[in-house]
Amino acid sequence: MQSYLAYKRFWKHARDQYERDKKRAEQLERGITEHNIGDTENEKFGHRPSSIDSSFDTDVASHLQSPDSRDPEKGEQQPGQGEQNGDHSSSQDQNDIRRNNTLSTIHTSQSFGSRMGHTMTGIEVRELSEQLTKRRSRAGTRTNINSNSKDLPVREKVFVVGYESEKDTMNPHNLPLSTRVSATMLIASIGFIVGFASSVDSAAITQAAEEFGVSEVAESLATGLFLIGFGVGALFAGPISETVGRNPVYIVTLAIYMIWTMASALAPNFAAQIIFRFLAGFFSSTPLTCAGGSLSDLWDPMERVYTFPVFANAAFMGPIFGPVVGGFIGQSSLISWRWCEWITLIVSGLILTLVVFFQPETFASILLKWKATHLRKITGDDRYVAEVEIRAESFWKRLTHALYRPFLLTVREPIVILFALYLTVIYIIFEGITGLAFLGIAIGLCFASLLVPLIHKWAKRDLAAIQETHGPEARLPPEKRLWFAMFGAPAVPISLLWMGWTNYPSISYWSGLVSSVLFGYGILCIFMSSYQYIIDTYEIYAASALASLTLIRYIAAGGMTVVGIPFYQNVGVHWRLTILACISALMVPVPYIFYSYGSTIRSWSKYAPNRDN
Repeated sequence: MQSYLAYKRFWKHARDQYERDKKRAEQLERGITEHNIGDTENEKFGHRPSSIDSSFDTDVASHLQSPDSRDPEKGEQQPGQGEQNGDHSSSQDQNDIRRNNTLSTIHTSQSFGSRMGHTMTGIEVRELSEQLTKRRSRAGTRTNINSNSKDLPVREKVFVVGYESEKDTMNPHNLPLSTRVSATMLIASIGFIVGFASSVDSAAITQAAEEFGVSEVAESLATGLFLIGFGVGALFAGPISETVGRNPVYIVTLAIYMIWTMASALAPNFAAQIIFRFLAGFFSSTPLTCAGGSLSDLWDPMERVYTFPVFANAAFMGPIFGPVVGGFIGQSSLISWRWCEWITLIVSGLILTLVVFFQPETFASILLKWKATHLRKITGDDRYVAEVEIRAESFWKRLTHALYRPFLLTVREPIVILFALYLTVIYIIFEGITGLAFLGIAIGLCFASLLVPLIHKWAKRDLAAIQETHGPEARLPPEKRLWFAMFGAPAVPISLLWMGWTNYPSISYWSGLVSSVLFGYGILCIFMSSYQYIIDTYEIYAASALASLTLIRYIAAGGMTVVGIPFYQNVGVHWRLTILACISALMVPVPYIFYSYGSTIRSWSKYAPNRDN
């Protein structure tokens, strides 16, 4: 619904901009005509144009058409075309001819269309390669060319559509604050419910295993395969969202995920249940791969210091509260364990309804494609195109590249490898102890958010210093995103050792609760830094990099969900948490290493743009 309304708003916005720029172009044309006619009459009586008149004529003409942007395909003269070296009178004759040619082309509709393309704000005149020109010709979208001229270039010029200005109200960054906040909350809600769905049935394994006649280890596959499906689905969600837009991916994948969730609730046997759970996980992977892009669409880097923690909290709160609700359902004698799926379905339906009616489309490529479509209809000129419409590769070729790029990043990029490994360790630990101390972990997540004002203050200070040295266009290096992780990384192994070796009947339960608060604080700090660092490092390839992280993390977590049951039962709480603490301690140096040497490591990357100031 919001996408449709935004599409209609773009029509009105494009029409209004065209009318404004059309009036301005007509005024400039009248000015050029009047001055050219005046110059011609003055020359008849031997008068030369004054320097003021000449400068006016030059300024107006240059505003209307820059020398390198006139379109010879539309009959517009290039400066100096046909001019030969000679005496002053010969040069003056050529100037007279040029003025007359300008006058003769002003009144043709085709030339006016070219001038509109040159004068409209937010439009870039670009010469296409021969390959793209031929492709547009085959598609029937290339404007007719005068084939009788032998001097015309084979390359076509197009008008690449952009936002009218930095303050363009159609740019998602300039949407009303209330709209951006509500969109962020909806994205966070999606993250919450799919996280909830991933863990809600883990607390009702015993009841489901009894009904299907399988062991609890086998029944844990319902949770494990959901997580594996989540990781695999991430490979598709990100690339597709960068081709068709964010909203279609959110809406379609959520709807299909709900179908498979309902199928899981109605599963007649164990085999059907685990298949349906895998498919539900596959289609629920959208948030962790698309949310980063959506937040980048809505907020600038400084604003994301505040907004990303909102999503991060929701993404972790879901898996925390899932086992709590599932535990109550599993122990209830009034309702079946299947209500784990029914409750998930009901809440998902409410969120999907809100997304359909209130979530705006935010992906710039799609929004500018809408604007280009409207301008083509308004002007009747097919040369108005969006950047996404003039790519050399087809949709399927781009999708194929996008699908295997995460695997290349996983193998070749040390940044992705180390952060994926770190998040995998953290998530496995998180899955293992969530049921032990969910309340303390939830409180710890909230405590991590208290760092946001401090980090924001430091970021503003550093950004001001960088811009003072390198200019107003300079940005913070990605390493500044690692402050959260450097504050939180040591908290994870400390909290696990604390939790493990104070877990005795003789020691107050408050000790374990406080240690779980420290654990929740640490994992959220690491998660926020890791995702924001990847987004800022890989920019246009961020979706592929996040897909790599999601794939590795959730496949490993899904496998450990199944293996973890006998491991946890046989090793015991004390040594289990000690082993996990030792593993997490090995990863503590990661954010400090990247903070110190991240610039050098990024310079090795083929996919990370060089943004160092």
